[in-house]
Amino acid sequence: MSLFLLLLLVAVVLGAVGLAAEGLFYLFVIGVLILVADLVLAGVLLGRRRRPAR
Repeated sequence: MSLFLLLLLVAVVLGAVGLAAEGLFYLFVIGVLILVADLVLAGVLLGRRRRPAR
């Protein structure tokens, strides 16, 4: 869970810096890619936790 929060924080910071600084749009793109990877990671971890009912 801490990895999820760390990646989320990094994505938000990179996105904010990328939008605020002129000419650093690539940081915004990297932030969005990290956010998407973070959401995929969260989906995999949540999907792995569920166990079938017996």
